[in-house]
Amino acid sequence: MKIGLIVFAFFTLVISNYCFGQKHLLSTEKLKSYTSYFNSIDTETVKNYITNDHAYEWLAANVPLFECPDSAIEKIYYYRWWTFRKHLVKTPDGFVFTEFITNVNWAGEYNTVSSALGHQIYEGRWLRDQEYIKGYINFWLFDDPKQAKPHLHAFSSWMDDAVYNFYLTNPDKAFIKQALPALNNDYNQWEKEHQLADKLYWQFDVKDAMEESISGGRKVKNIRPTINSYMYGNANALAKMATLVGNNTLQTKYQQKATELKKLVQDSLWDDSAKFFEVRKPDGKFANAREELGFIPWYFNLPDDNAKYAEQWDQLTDTKGFDAPWGITTAERRHPLFRTHGTGHGCEWDGAVWPFATTQTLKALGNLLTNYTNQNNMSAKVFYDEFHKYAMSHIKRGVPYLGEYQDEKTGYWLKGDNPRSSYYNHSGFCDLVINDLVGLKPRADNVLEVFPLIPQDQWVWFCLDNVAYHGHIIGIVWDKTGTKYHHGAGFFIYADGKIIYHGAELKHITTTLKS
Repeated sequence: MKIGLIVFAFFTLVISNYCFGQKHLLSTEKLKSYTSYFNSIDTETVKNYITNDHAYEWLAANVPLFECPDSAIEKIYYYRWWTFRKHLVKTPDGFVFTEFITNVNWAGEYNTVSSALGHQIYEGRWLRDQEYIKGYINFWLFDDPKQAKPHLHAFSSWMDDAVYNFYLTNPDKAFIKQALPALNNDYNQWEKEHQLADKLYWQFDVKDAMEESISGGRKVKNIRPTINSYMYGNANALAKMATLVGNNTLQTKYQQKATELKKLVQDSLWDDSAKFFEVRKPDGKFANAREELGFIPWYFNLPDDNAKYAEQWDQLTDTKGFDAPWGITTAERRHPLFRTHGTGHGCEWDGAVWPFATTQTLKALGNLLTNYTNQNNMSAKVFYDEFHKYAMSHIKRGVPYLGEYQDEKTGYWLKGDNPRSSYYNHSGFCDLVINDLVGLKPRADNVLEVFPLIPQDQWVWFCLDNVAYHGHIIGIVWDKTGTKYHHGAGFFIYADGKIIYHGAELKHITTTLKS
């Protein structure tokens, strides 16, 4: 019996490789259908580089294909790619992405805004044609500084970290070598502008793109977990990029800075009484408010793998903490100043649900579940439930929608019908599907790592296909019974149409990706 099964399995693998060859595991029919639907509900009042009538062709050529039993996640995956290309602008200086679909008076050249730059690079790193993101990075590094009023430092940024993670997806050492001096200069500029004598960083809440917060102020130089975590992530990334190009001096410099910042954040921004990373006021006192920004250190794997830090995550699923019907709130719901700064008149981060922050928290939770042993009560089920809720929140008047921020109880988009709020390119979603939910973990070596955060028995099948990675096209398939895709039961990883891994369980795996 066992010999028969082995022969059958081998035959299945041979047939699968022959049948699929270099072809896609998934067709583009779902993409075409979704695109047609999204086009049909769109007024297209603004047209940029890729208009609706060319959206399908561009998306088919550029984005990974995906299907799963969760219709909300699947639909919004394609909706987010459809909205993302709306923001692609071809300029005399190359390609850029906008944040607002309409022009805003605080933007820089070509209506660019730097606040969500990290999210946009993480999302765009999965595009087949890497020239779009390369052009966008180059714009901020080489074109924006030439302007009379540069805008890169108008908001805090984890640009260096995002650039390195862009490299990990499709390595281009020459691009990193070109960018590194400018990134180094930019880091030095942040130190001059925002570093205090004790080596921590301050920022106004509005310049963190988190204005009207409980802890902050538009003119208050608070020491915030945001910018300090970003600078830690940037230092780590610069150290790794310096290693890539053989600059040992720069590598040592930034590794020391990262080590120093890690200790400072844990020593200075961890409130033992609140069991939470919090904002510190200029007088050195804690703000006494648990805010969603306290989860950001895990976005960069900053906290030690320590049970006391992991305990913070209990607040995520506490209805008096951050758990609300429509998503993760930006401040703890029990706080007396929760939702007291207005309702849509400005940009209130005092409790309403912001996709920008949801993206950061889900990425941080993904890191906790894949890179830490101390996870407290967090699990793949928690991640999945929060991500599903995030997908479900993309709706307005019964049709898919992406706006600025939402009422945590009703889901009402607090900017109403303000045109600037539509297709708001201020967060991520597709990267969370690829990198965290399905779990494709980009690396610098030739090991392909997949760490799914899909709970056991949640899905009996899914497929992520047409993923451009390290010069290969990757496909990831889970078919528990073998009856969905008809090429065997289990967990399959494909590279260029050939099976490079097959196992019976949906689990964390590593396998060699041959050059």
